[in-house]
Amino acid sequence: MVLWVLVALVVVGMGFIRLAPSDPSRWHVAPEVTQNRDLPGGVMRVVPDADSALAQIDAIARATPRTTVLAGTVGEGMITYVTRTKIMGFPDYTTVRQNGDTLTIYARLRFGQSDLGVNRARIDGWLDELARVRAQG
Repeated sequence: MVLWVLVALVVVGMGFIRLAPSDPSRWHVAPEVTQNRDLPGGVMRVVPDADSALAQIDAIARATPRTTVLAGTVGEGMITYVTRTKIMGFPDYTTVRQNGDTLTIYARLRFGQSDLGVNRARIDGWLDELARVRAQG
């Protein structure tokens, strides 16, 4: 009996993680990023001399598996993405903002205390791809 209760709790918890609504007013906020920082549950990056890079990073983000736009557009100058883990569906939120010629990125987890470096790896991968795209022309 106890086993079935535990299984039911796990199923309900997984359902909540996958189906919990994402409130744009909570997650789609301008990142207060002043320097590159690695955090236990995320990462902050500042990309100087990145004039008009938001459209390029938007294309890179949209091509990332399990990533969707929560709010914002290139025209608005800020976009927040939700990227979910493959198996459990944990959501991570990434807000990218173009402010003049500076691009700021703030990626963070929603559930838990540590993302085990997942946000850092994804954002640094996006920035590597952005550098390749910008170098090509």
